[in-house]
Amino acid sequence: MAGIHRSAWVLVLLSAALQILIFPLPGLYWLSWLAFAPLIVALLRTRTPPTLQLKTSPHLLPARPWQGFLLGYMSGILWFAGTCYWVFETMHQYGGLSHLVAFVVLLAFCCYVGLYHGIFGFLIALTVGRSSSLRALAAAPFLWVAVELARTRITGFPWNLLGTVQVDNVPLTRVATIAGVYGLSFEIMLVNTALAAAFVVRKEKRKFLLIASLGAAVVLQAGRWLSLPPAATDHNALLVQQNIPISHGTPWTREYFEGTLRDLSWISTKPPVVSSDQKFGLIVWPESPAPFFSNDPFYLRALAGVAQQTHAWMISGAIGIDSEHSTSGQEPRAYNSALLVTPEGQVGARYDKVHLVPFGEYVPFRGMLPFMDMLTKEVGDFERGKSRIPFQAGDEKIGTFICYESIFPDEVRQFANHGAQVLVNTSNDGWYGDSGAYAQHLQQTRMRAVENSRWLLSATNTGVTASIDPFGRVTARAERKMRTVLVASYMLSAETTFYTRHGDWFAFLCVIISLVAILIAQFSKPKASTTNVGRTGTGI
Repeated sequence: MAGIHRSAWVLVLLSAALQILIFPLPGLYWLSWLAFAPLIVALLRTRTPPTLQLKTSPHLLPARPWQGFLLGYMSGILWFAGTCYWVFETMHQYGGLSHLVAFVVLLAFCCYVGLYHGIFGFLIALTVGRSSSLRALAAAPFLWVAVELARTRITGFPWNLLGTVQVDNVPLTRVATIAGVYGLSFEIMLVNTALAAAFVVRKEKRKFLLIASLGAAVVLQAGRWLSLPPAATDHNALLVQQNIPISHGTPWTREYFEGTLRDLSWISTKPPVVSSDQKFGLIVWPESPAPFFSNDPFYLRALAGVAQQTHAWMISGAIGIDSEHSTSGQEPRAYNSALLVTPEGQVGARYDKVHLVPFGEYVPFRGMLPFMDMLTKEVGDFERGKSRIPFQAGDEKIGTFICYESIFPDEVRQFANHGAQVLVNTSNDGWYGDSGAYAQHLQQTRMRAVENSRWLLSATNTGVTASIDPFGRVTARAERKMRTVLVASYMLSAETTFYTRHGDWFAFLCVIISLVAILIAQFSKPKASTTNVGRTGTGI
């Protein structure tokens, strides 16, 4: 297709399949060290030289920029389809779309976010320029991180950043405390690039590069099996997993609403399988599909009752209502919020979700896409919050963020940078059903604990509810899809990591290096070896 040798397409398909396998589910993380090597080889051995038009010729040249884009784009579309397939079920079951329309939405989504893989392929081809492929190999890890940063900051969908697959590799994840998850992505791509180089260089160098790259992968991966002591704890929280079903449009009756609140209050004040002398300083109710409004007296009385009986601070997901607008006759503004309730039963503070889910919590470009309003009918059409200041719960500063916000490294680290001593993520993963999305979400949430060296309490509606230590390890978790509680031990921390203080500095450095590499490639003179394909194939 389009002058691209068929072997390049085979390598792209192989790379896409490997990329899918490294993320949960199934989570074959060790394949991450070689998952991108076939794609890089495809980009550097793409087309037959003009003087050797035989399809069987082994001497293939690097992709032209548009060819690099096509190869990368195909890889990206397939990868997102294989890892974010849950978008289809969410749109069909909870968005009210037909099977056909839900499939079209999934396809459009994959075609959109897959552009970033395409951009990576395009940039690799640009970096080759008129000179040696060696420069493109050296630039590849920097280019990948630059593209990940663009996906985070521009598109706002940093789902499954490459570095998250190594969250269980505690020694290796120390890099994330300095450079964030992007530092891990860089390391993984560095090994992939070295492995790819073995297949595009002269044969006499191939054995050395294969041994070096595979040896590096084994050494770097070995840290996952090191046994490290548990992190110290001195506080207890009670995480309530509500397991409230998503209603599919069925209205809540008052009886069902009150019964649900009674059940949650009972399980919070008299938690099962917990000793009567065990004390909790914090109780967390997650984000949920229940119509819990911040101005509903019945709901607030239930929260106050739990807080007063347990003498604990409470955090609870709710639909925040802007009382100023509701009392002035204007349409009240609604927010996806978390309330902080004092041990005396008063609402002490409210956090309004800043980063909303497009087409789930708001409709972007509403004037241009009015028909997409149907996608917010189950969740709501929310306003954006404006502050990431931690809750002050007595002597504790608690950084609370909601669901989807946990996938944004720089946004979560702002809570710790503002003094949060422990992090709390309230979430409703019921939208994902039984797909791998809940496991992917947990994996990304764990990386936020690593980057900021903070205990993180993940309170979810249907699971996984978990306590996560500063090394990203799950120290306790509740069974999914059941109404239960989890005793989550943790410790406060006031120290900040380099990443917490300085944010995405490394990713921006990669952007600068990438731009320099592209400029050098475009203005460099071609080497004679690039035409001597009979000896080198790619000029390396």
